[in-house]
Amino acid sequence: MKQQIHKFTVLPKLPENLKPLLEIAYNLWWSWNPDAVDLFRLMDNELWDKVKHNPVKMLGTLGIEKLNQLSNDEAFISHMIDVYNSFMMYKDYSTWYIRNYEDKLINIAYFSMEFGLHDSLPIYSGGLGVLSGCHIKSSSDIGIPLVGIGLLYSYGNFNQYLSADGWQMEKYRENDFTNLPVKLVNGSIVEIPIENRTVCARIWKIDVGRIPIYFLDTNFEKNSFEDRKITNYLYVGDRDTRIKQEIVLGIGGMRVLEQMNYCPAICHMNEGHSAFLAIEKYRLAMEKFGLNFEEAYEFVRNSNVFTTHTPVPAGNEIFDEKLIEKYLKPYLDQNNIPYENIKNMGKDYNNDDSFFNMTVFALRNSIFSNGVSKLHSKVSKKMWKNLWPNLPEEEIPITHITNGVHIYSWLSDELTLLFNRYLGPKWKEDPTDLKIWERINSIPDAELWRSHLRLKERLIGFVREKLKKQLLERKRPNSEIRMAVEVLEPDALTIGFARRFAEYKRAFLIFKDLNRLSALLNNKNKPVQIIIAGKAHQSDTIGKEIIKNIITVIRKPEFRRKIVFLEDYDLNIAKYLVQGVDIWLNNPRRPLEASGTSGMKAAINGVMNLSVLDGWWDEAFDSENGWAIGNGEEYGDVHDLQDNIESMMLYDILENEIVPLYYETGLDGIPHNWIRKMKSSIKSITPIFNTHRMVQEYTEKFYLKTSENIKNICDNDFQLLKELGEWRKNIKNNWEQIEIKSITSPKKSEIYIGEFFEIKTEIFLGEISEKDVVVELYYGLLDSEEKISNGNARKMECIEKKGNGLYTYSVKINSEISGSFGYNIRILPYHEGLINRYSEGLIKIG
Repeated sequence: MKQQIHKFTVLPKLPENLKPLLEIAYNLWWSWNPDAVDLFRLMDNELWDKVKHNPVKMLGTLGIEKLNQLSNDEAFISHMIDVYNSFMMYKDYSTWYIRNYEDKLINIAYFSMEFGLHDSLPIYSGGLGVLSGCHIKSSSDIGIPLVGIGLLYSYGNFNQYLSADGWQMEKYRENDFTNLPVKLVNGSIVEIPIENRTVCARIWKIDVGRIPIYFLDTNFEKNSFEDRKITNYLYVGDRDTRIKQEIVLGIGGMRVLEQMNYCPAICHMNEGHSAFLAIEKYRLAMEKFGLNFEEAYEFVRNSNVFTTHTPVPAGNEIFDEKLIEKYLKPYLDQNNIPYENIKNMGKDYNNDDSFFNMTVFALRNSIFSNGVSKLHSKVSKKMWKNLWPNLPEEEIPITHITNGVHIYSWLSDELTLLFNRYLGPKWKEDPTDLKIWERINSIPDAELWRSHLRLKERLIGFVREKLKKQLLERKRPNSEIRMAVEVLEPDALTIGFARRFAEYKRAFLIFKDLNRLSALLNNKNKPVQIIIAGKAHQSDTIGKEIIKNIITVIRKPEFRRKIVFLEDYDLNIAKYLVQGVDIWLNNPRRPLEASGTSGMKAAINGVMNLSVLDGWWDEAFDSENGWAIGNGEEYGDVHDLQDNIESMMLYDILENEIVPLYYETGLDGIPHNWIRKMKSSIKSITPIFNTHRMVQEYTEKFYLKTSENIKNICDNDFQLLKELGEWRKNIKNNWEQIEIKSITSPKKSEIYIGEFFEIKTEIFLGEISEKDVVVELYYGLLDSEEKISNGNARKMECIEKKGNGLYTYSVKINSEISGSFGYNIRILPYHEGLINRYSEGLIKIG
């Protein structure tokens, strides 16, 4: 018989005058404020590192004697008061949003499967989570009225260690929520329909500056053993558990918002994992506003924003239709939401339509969708063009908002001091101001270089200590441990490579020619060294094999002190690396890197990028701010050829450009030409590739427009919405009747630049009114395949109503350039209430 356990929680008890420490510790604002970090480090530097920089655990670990000592330390109390006052001022000062849009009252709910907020909160896996964390922090800084929704994992992501032969092993440490900066919302539980039962989720809250994030957790006694496991691990491979996680995130997340009395005008889905939120929104719209399903769909679609982050299959979640039927159909039936409609919304008809695609479902349930770089937008348009048949690829409504990083979370203290001194305080107030960053040139080369060398020395010290700990934990011989504390040289050119070990990211590329690599690294006059870190997904055997092969190379005598692999990559290791290396290496197979952000973090610290022209680097590289591997070539499936060519390019750039430039110094021993490129990197990348700019773009391109659209839809008892519903029904029922009867133009096949050219068309609309369509001429230069390239659309005017559904349209065009042109006529649905003209996916071309 199982014994009953009676539980209680022990909380830190602080002297009265230290109480502000708790308020600071429970708001992650401290994590991007150096004075606040110093405050906790001053309490006990060794303990601070031991608790993984977790102030809540630290306050609960310090003894009463130490706390009493601190309460009587006037210098410490003064520092604490200064930090607390800064915290209060931060919460009160006027923000970008208030200054520009004070009258625009909107609420945004931001859903993400993971949030990379700090290394003390291991509820993230990689780039998606870190991006989510930066999005939240910048939203707080500039005052966006946003709330986050996520899952609180009992174990989160795994800790990585390597076996004796270099094979990645995983271990999981249970998160102790009572010692994390997360608070249980007392008495708040949401019930979530899954299959034929109800799953309960507790609600937890983390404060990130001005912004709350609510997390759901099913691992408690109200649930069955199976349901308790739903939120155990991040990105589990088991499909049943994964779909249950995504139901908890989407449907449960919406129920949290309702219970917390948030009424978000907009839901932002960060990747497709949270797309089931649309289903709960249907239910709410039908129940609260008396809408039918078609009207509810229109309402929901017009209030969602969707960001897709990856062009690789692993990032585009799919489920077998049987799982959708099993876990969601009972809930849909109970709430009169037609199952067939939902099932069809997730079908990608270009592929196996027996699967439900979460990305497709999110695209069909959002008014705005975007990729995370210009190139990724193009890739996404190509991937999902079948959802908008007959629409030219460049017009498919997936735009781009390029990712960024939260500057204050990633910038070193040394460079922060330099920026304060030479750029003035405004760089912090508005890091997107390009003119401010021009002042980078005023920083003396010697000062910038000394700061960089201090950061490199700190990195090398950190690496040596971490390697020593790794070897001690494995009980390795003293000879190996002594060698660990001698690796790397403070003066050598240092390359950093750290990311997820997916095969397409090609961590192996620099190891393709070991003879060239050895010559490069072991040049006595111009030495080079490499620091590598990263994890493979626990089920990715190819990624694990890549790590194992790299470890085999590292253990060769010629590389032993020149290449280091750091285990258990996390945000803390990332911070040391992006601040301390000289070169940040990134070599994915173009175009498989949606954006990438680690290179941005490096660039703001004066570290230069050496990267394939993929993701964000494709739009950032200007030849003065780093180096590019190749010219943006794409090789299709010929991977071996691509890898061989680009590895040779990589060696050539290092041997002929990077290494000589780094070691080219003036009489003062300073590499002035290298520093010139460092400055170019900082000033060209920092003001653009940051999340302040990114979140401002989301606000102005998506959030405000969506909010205004929803307001119009809701006015006058949803009159516009109901009109749209009737209009859509008529359009869909009669669209196939539309026919382009004839197209006429001047008989001459050649015209001169500037000469006008009139084109007419006769179309049959049947039961559809001419007011419900727009007729366009689509024209442009023809490419080698006789396809219109980057065409232009010109609206045609109705010049004659012939009766019986027949109409004549006309337009005159001319061209300012010569060449071979082509054109066609296209007809699209039109309604003044449509915010996205392509949202219906209907188009006639002739």
